[in-house]
Amino acid sequence: MIENRYTIKFGADFRVFEFDSEGPKGRIRKIVQYTEINVKDFYNLGFGDKNSLTNQIDDLIVTNNNDSQKVLATVAATLLEFTNHHPDSFVMAIGSALARTRLYRIGISNNLKEIEKSFLIYGLKDKSWHRFERDINYEAFLVQRKKINFVKL
Repeated sequence: MIENRYTIKFGADFRVFEFDSEGPKGRIRKIVQYTEINVKDFYNLGFGDKNSLTNQIDDLIVTNNNDSQKVLATVAATLLEFTNHHPDSFVMAIGSALARTRLYRIGISNNLKEIEKSFLIYGLKDKSWHRFERDINYEAFLVQRKKINFVKL
């Protein structure tokens, strides 16, 4: 999944990432931003088009640039990079609309084996976090980078 992605520009603190989506609608700048919420080491993953007037994320716009798989792979690559630099973090993602949350669920489901190599992943359902399972509609997603335990020989 991660191999077919766009080139990413990294922010100095590895919390803000930018890349360009390319397709029939042209070149569109995207932003992925990890914002710490009111709980230490818990971050919200914000994602969307970069508003050229405010330089902020517009997560309501629907680009339809025919590259959604490549865009999702690029966002996943930012998650790997973010958790390389913030290894104790938990990252929560929720779509700005039900259709986007569904798109995230489909992307996770289609790449679950690969994702589970590096991350623990949970889905929010009925106000509780559960281990992610395919074919279940979740309200949000939470991921944590797996810890590597080295055995001393």
